[in-house]
Amino acid sequence: VQLQAFGGGLVQAGGSLRLSCVASGTIFSFYSVGWYRQAPGKQRELVASISNGGSTSYAEFVKGRFTISRDNAERTVYLQMNSLKPEDTAVYYCKASLASIVYWGQGTQVTVSS
Repeated sequence: VQLQAFGGGLVQAGGSLRLSCVASGTIFSFYSVGWYRQAPGKQRELVASISNGGSTSYAEFVKGRFTISRDNAERTVYLQMNSLKPEDTAVYYCKASLASIVYWGQGTQVTVSS
């Protein structure tokens, strides 16, 4: 099983980016997926998650700005990030989980300039 995260980049404050997490080698629809981020010198933190049934949850610091969604046919989970702030700068990772089975994707860098 492989997860590939991409879509990061450099954007000005107030701008938008859409991250994608693409899975291969598994029945992706069974998995819950979360987006995490890790800024330099800080611990990795959960940003948003979506269950295999489509239920979503968000960290308080992104509510109203970020939207997580999934397309099981495309084996992809998206993170639409709007109204980006400099403090959103981090490496973003996706994680797929099913019971005790966990897969991490490689990170994608998001940099928000002020």
